[in-house]
Amino acid sequence: MLTSILSPMVLAFLLGIVASRLKSDLKYPDSLYQSLTLYLLIAIGLKGGYKLSLAAFDEVIWPAIAAILLCCLIPLWTYGVMRKAGRFSIPNAAALAAHYGSVSAVTFSAALAFHESLGISFEGFMPSMLAMMEIPAILIAISLARMNDTSSSTGQASVKEIARELLAGKSSLLLIGFVLIGLVVGKTGWEQVSPLFDMPFKGVLTLFLLEAGLVAGRKLSDLRKGGLLLIGFGIMFPILHAALGIWFGKMAGLSLGGATILGVLAGSASYIAAPAACRVALPEANPSYYLTAALAITFPFNILIGIPLYHEFAVYLFN
Repeated sequence: MLTSILSPMVLAFLLGIVASRLKSDLKYPDSLYQSLTLYLLIAIGLKGGYKLSLAAFDEVIWPAIAAILLCCLIPLWTYGVMRKAGRFSIPNAAALAAHYGSVSAVTFSAALAFHESLGISFEGFMPSMLAMMEIPAILIAISLARMNDTSSSTGQASVKEIARELLAGKSSLLLIGFVLIGLVVGKTGWEQVSPLFDMPFKGVLTLFLLEAGLVAGRKLSDLRKGGLLLIGFGIMFPILHAALGIWFGKMAGLSLGGATILGVLAGSASYIAAPAACRVALPEANPSYYLTAALAITFPFNILIGIPLYHEFAVYLFN
């Protein structure tokens, strides 16, 4: 765990949190932040597609089924628990289910960097799991809200609007698009662009996590709005989902590294695709709940503690 915390990526994230809490004037230009986001999404998708082109169908099919099952099941019980035990309104419970059923590309990137820094191998096609898991949970959560609350404005956004927000949004479009591009161009195409999208990846991730730390630090002030219930949810549910994801990965035939990364995906929370969709489809949901939980609780927890913790659980499970 100490190795993970002492990595440049995690230390940059911590520096961002500290700078934010000290009210530093450190700030990224919006154009730079957007550029870093685009780079990470393209690099993840392109390399994942290339690795997917090298994998046999029987290597991928069971992990893919496991990934789809996870992102379909997680929003179901998340919604139920937050409605019954948490006493959240239908829109708020559905928004939380959408965020926690979907995935975080940046947390995934940090997991890749963690494994590579420790020399732990994993299946190269794991980015394709990221692309598969981003959208289904959001659609399921929105459907749950519509089925249970037809009288409010929750059900007024059209299917076309929601589909456009999900499929045309930058994270989905770039991830899916570049996975397909990588799959088509294969090794020859990847070698042409790998000097830009392979070696610099950790450096760009370090820059991104500094900005992510600034954003997370600003969100910490919103924790009191959610209370202890939201804090407990934002930590315990990712641990539960990650453990389940690792077990699913093992059952699907993934290596220790691959199963851990699937666990990280299951334990992450979206803060790009899900917020965009919820603004359209769940306008009554309070962003102070879902953004605070995803950005101020789960994201820092996973970056600082969760990823090495999930690795230790995977080591225990595989031994």
